[in-house]
Amino acid sequence: MKVMKGGVKRAIIGVCAGFMNGLFGSGGGALVVPASRKFLGMDAHKAHASAIAIMLPMSAVSAVMYSVKTKPALIPALLVSAGGVLGGWIGAKVMTRLSGNTLRKIFAAFILAAAIKSFI
Repeated sequence: MKVMKGGVKRAIIGVCAGFMNGLFGSGGGALVVPASRKFLGMDAHKAHASAIAIMLPMSAVSAVMYSVKTKPALIPALLVSAGGVLGGWIGAKVMTRLSGNTLRKIFAAFILAAAIKSFI
């Protein structure tokens, strides 16, 4: 029964994150990280790593669905993706050197800055 409850929590987190990603084109990680910590008991590093693993298939599905209605700008997307691969590698290296508490504070600062920017 304990596994089933965890499975339901995981499914709910996944559906909510996928909905955000599909609706906004991003935002799944902003939900997955805190939800994984609070509802699944993950430490900060595992929650961030899991969010990244979750976002790849979720983003692929969202990209296909967006592409059906809107033709994406492929060349700029590929160039930004190349930079994103490099930035992702650097960010992952840095994350492993940070404490969970520091990682949590940096993540919270970025989420807060994004919220403030959205309101302004």
